[in-house]
Amino acid sequence: MASDDKPYRVYRGGRTKGKVPAVPRNRAVPISSRKIRGLRARLRPRLPGRRSWKPIALVLLIGLIVLAIAWGVAGYLSFDHGVEAAQRRLPAAARAALSTSNGFLLSHSTTILLLGLDSSSAAARSGDRHSDSIMIVRTDPSHHLLAYLSIPRDLLVSVPGVGTTKINAAYQYGGAALAIRTIAAFTGIPIDHVVVVDFDGFKDLINAEGGITIDVPERILSNRFDCPYPTQARCQEWKGWSFRRGVQHMDGERALIYSRIRENQLNPAENDLTREARQQAVAQAAAAKLLSVTTLIGLPFHGKALFSPLTTDLSPAQLLELGWVRFRSSSSHALYCRLGGDPTDVGGQSVLLPSEDNRATLVMWAGDSAPEPPSGSYAPGCAVGHPLANGT
Repeated sequence: MASDDKPYRVYRGGRTKGKVPAVPRNRAVPISSRKIRGLRARLRPRLPGRRSWKPIALVLLIGLIVLAIAWGVAGYLSFDHGVEAAQRRLPAAARAALSTSNGFLLSHSTTILLLGLDSSSAAARSGDRHSDSIMIVRTDPSHHLLAYLSIPRDLLVSVPGVGTTKINAAYQYGGAALAIRTIAAFTGIPIDHVVVVDFDGFKDLINAEGGITIDVPERILSNRFDCPYPTQARCQEWKGWSFRRGVQHMDGERALIYSRIRENQLNPAENDLTREARQQAVAQAAAAKLLSVTTLIGLPFHGKALFSPLTTDLSPAQLLELGWVRFRSSSSHALYCRLGGDPTDVGGQSVLLPSEDNRATLVMWAGDSAPEPPSGSYAPGCAVGHPLANGT
């Protein structure tokens, strides 16, 4: 072996091609935060059975949609069955007495006669039912308005086939059919639809709705009727039903008592028209709640109870249209009218002889003249934004 031959090779550092550059000591190599997160994710141990939340959320969302659809279908079926039962209760003669429908309630004005049957248990047992509350509602969807016309039950009118008697006796002699014909002939208003409300079952309807809200115009202390106490001694001490002034929530029993008060010991000026105004306030509040979204949500549970006191020719679709028309209507611009007369006694009965101003009031109610309030306790007239009571 030659003296200058070495048994090993000597490598020299340098920036030559193919060489690895030297890294100075104590100098950190910069690594991006994105790379650090990636390394952590790869090094993090995966727990067995761990899943992403997105598929779970998707399943829950689909489940809620299916539940909402099922609830809606069940609610509509309950609503449909309840309305169909109410339609079957209306006699064919009453349908024949109605005017021909003039189209969709959403786009055409229509008239609806509301008849509230008295809640006297004796009258119910004998079948001698009168229409204690009579009102015609006119819808005006093009102007988003509703007009209410209250007809006193004691008005002396001509009842076809019966003679001259109180207008509320028409139902007693010929049911809804005769009541429709009598009211249409007296007012000259074609009646497109009818709703008959049995106040005996009204309590269940209001309870199924979850109660109603009534604005009581003044304090009331009624005469003593339907004592709430079980003993005679307590009933002797009891002063009567009391209602404070203002907006208040009422369940079915209290709302029915409010509508039945005939005498307010705190205001001797009240009359039968005041009682009718209370009945109509309860009926309007219950009707508004019946067609509300909150009631429709609970229909799968309460559909039967809601419609059991009602008799009508309105179809389920028409009731939904009516609910939308009422929703779109402005309550502050609603028109409240009433017919009136002169109180007198005929054959031992207290009646109202129709006022000559009733025709002018009908023109106001139709929207063809400016409304004017009543000039007395029994006088006809109209007001905007609030129901009429005590001549104001």
